[in-house]
Amino acid sequence: MPLMESEPAEKADPPKRLPFPPLTRSHILHCSYHYWHPLYRSITPKARLIPLNDAFLSYLRSDGIVLPPEGNNRATLADDDSGVYSFSDSDTEEQPDPSVEWSEIHTQIKETIAELGGRVVPKLNWSAPKDATWISATNDMQCRTANDIYLLLKSSDFVTHDLQHAFDDCEPEEEAATTTEPSSETLDTQNIPYHLVLRKYFNLNPSLEFRCFVRNRILLCMCQRDLNHFDFLFPMRDSLRARIQSFFDEKLKDTFPDPNFVFDVYIPPPHERVWLVDINPWAIRTDPLLFSWMEILNMKDPTGVKEEGPLEEDVVRLSLNNNNEGPHSHPDSSESSTGGKKEEEKKEPSSNETGPSLPEFRLVERDDPEAYAFTTPQFSAHKLPKEVVDASRAGPGGMKDFMGKWQDILEKRFQEEKEEGSSDEE
Repeated sequence: MPLMESEPAEKADPPKRLPFPPLTRSHILHCSYHYWHPLYRSITPKARLIPLNDAFLSYLRSDGIVLPPEGNNRATLADDDSGVYSFSDSDTEEQPDPSVEWSEIHTQIKETIAELGGRVVPKLNWSAPKDATWISATNDMQCRTANDIYLLLKSSDFVTHDLQHAFDDCEPEEEAATTTEPSSETLDTQNIPYHLVLRKYFNLNPSLEFRCFVRNRILLCMCQRDLNHFDFLFPMRDSLRARIQSFFDEKLKDTFPDPNFVFDVYIPPPHERVWLVDINPWAIRTDPLLFSWMEILNMKDPTGVKEEGPLEEDVVRLSLNNNNEGPHSHPDSSESSTGGKKEEEKKEPSSNETGPSLPEFRLVERDDPEAYAFTTPQFSAHKLPKEVVDASRAGPGGMKDFMGKWQDILEKRFQEEKEEGSSDEE
């Protein structure tokens, strides 16, 4: 009996794209710190912006890490063929001072650090180098010198994204003009006016940072940024939501040029004032944290009116380990990846059948797996390359040896600063 020809298999439908409005260059620029900070200076933590020239940007984009001299010490990191940083100093190999090409910026950075109390946190237009804290002696983003800043910036994938991929996935302005609100002013969307943002360092409690999502100028939902469980937040949920809602209505709703955006806030004790920390694009590059973008895009407005019918597609959770400040992700722009599905019972009830709904405020529950993800630290995908990890186990000349020498330089510098301070007091 001859074999019967089987019926051709039906082709699977291609995956649907998330129904974002067209992403334009003007929207990305509106979310740049240099654009929105002048509008909201009074409600943001103290910061200074330093315009960057082409020479400094070329330095950030260049391979290897060569730092300007500090006093009598010259620290140089060179990226050799193995992909591992090696160490040299003025006793072994004289290196040119890279800051000669941007000496005014170098001087301005040092003066700004002093003006802001001696400790700052750096950031480019969209992203902070949170993924590079592994190379910092303090294991965080606080910087005491210009070289601390350069080391973080040049070691960060988030900063590289700002420099090379800021306009990825953007559509021409004329194609998106019919579906987005026109900007109140003309922007140069071909060139990016890069700035170095230096914020005054302070002890920030990460449990009191929240990410908020705005669609059509309506505060849609919000969640905590730190992915750990905090018992004390739950009794405060209603008061924090009301505080954020009032802040949005009074400060952001009618002043930000785009109808859709994501903003981050910090509400320190006694929880009476809200600080604007960052504004992020309404785009997949911004990490939705405790939500998924599919979930957000299909969410009902707090008024109970839904924009469109539900998409026939499963809810997709995006990675909880990346952040857009990114943007960053950051990053403060932040990159994202697919993950598991958020269980429905974890959602906070945001409305009843008869009354108006409120913006959903999602917190990490005690039994959420995110609260116990000890094996997946934040930004783990952007930390040490395998070659560097291998080098850390190597003998002389490896990363462990380099970090020891770098630590010695930092300790010597801190000791010199301490002695200088003592002599000034005398």
